[in-house]
Amino acid sequence: MREFDGVGSASPTRRDGLLSRREPSGTAHRIYLPFILLLLMFTPSVDSSWWYIGALGARVICDNIPGLVNKQRQLCQRHPDLMQSIGEGAKEWIRECQHQFRHHRWNCSTLERDHTVFGRVMLRSSREAAFVYAISSAGVVYAITRACSQGELKICGCDTHRRGRASDEEGDFDWGGCSDNINYGIKFAKAFVDARERMVKDARALMNLHNNRCGRMAVKRFMKTECKCHGVSGSCALRTCWLAMSDFRRTGDYLRKKYNSAVEVTMNQDGSGFMVADRDYKRTTKNDLVYIENSPDYCLMDRSAGSLGTAGRVCNKSSRGMDGCEVMCCGRGYDTTRVKRMSKCECKFKWCCAVECRDCEETVDVHTCKPHKKPDWLDLT
Repeated sequence: MREFDGVGSASPTRRDGLLSRREPSGTAHRIYLPFILLLLMFTPSVDSSWWYIGALGARVICDNIPGLVNKQRQLCQRHPDLMQSIGEGAKEWIRECQHQFRHHRWNCSTLERDHTVFGRVMLRSSREAAFVYAISSAGVVYAITRACSQGELKICGCDTHRRGRASDEEGDFDWGGCSDNINYGIKFAKAFVDARERMVKDARALMNLHNNRCGRMAVKRFMKTECKCHGVSGSCALRTCWLAMSDFRRTGDYLRKKYNSAVEVTMNQDGSGFMVADRDYKRTTKNDLVYIENSPDYCLMDRSAGSLGTAGRVCNKSSRGMDGCEVMCCGRGYDTTRVKRMSKCECKFKWCCAVECRDCEETVDVHTCKPHKKPDWLDLT
């Protein structure tokens, strides 16, 4: 596998499951816009992270992105096109995180104009931090691997290592097309994402490195074989197959389950690894998310813990799950507001081939959690 030097001949790229050649692009994007500098100047001066690349998107200035360590800054300067992919990937995994926790007290909420993205909630070595580090690492793998296959990067292309004939439950096939270069995505993600944690030797750094690895491996776990048939009248007399990543939602669902079963750990005496806090726990933690501190309940706003509270959150009156008003509102009760909204109705299939609907107005009840009520004695002081 080639090193991250950014030089070399063009690589094969994906074009409808077949191989094509991509010419090296010209000078990489370097856009120095004044409003980005202003954004960085007025960003709160707290611990920062490469996650902020998602806010800047493609308009990155490597020397001014808050939170990058030297190794990350060097990779950014050598590969600005990869940083563009990482920026797009960051938006994708944040959306996935918010989808997975949309019905929970902590809903993976981000903070505007804060280059830590999640605020102080990530300072605690909790299950939530474990999930965020895993899903973010997975997002980088996914974004880089996809960009390689789509021919957007000079340094990589399709995975051409799979050649010759193979077989599966449907019979023999030839390896061809454009297999996703998952190994390159994992290698770059490991070099870039792990760079900060490798500079220190403490329990939190070990926790982050472990969860980063779990995220990377989660993407590889769901690689799938895709095939194209060749033959008379569409028969599958010959098949060409390649390996492709599954939809990122599968990775999100998998890591969400790992969040539910995350393992509490403590650092061992020589500082080289973890011990499971529960001495009766016998399984290996290799593929499990790990955490060190218990989570806050996220019921009330607590700036020191990074909790935004659940006041004003929409809840489901009829649910007994995490999205139910009893759980979401932490027993404080809820307010009900009647609102009008438009929806599609009276839909009919029209030959051929469309569905026509009317816009109908309906009235629905929206339930939102009550704010925390101060004790009466506080009003007397």
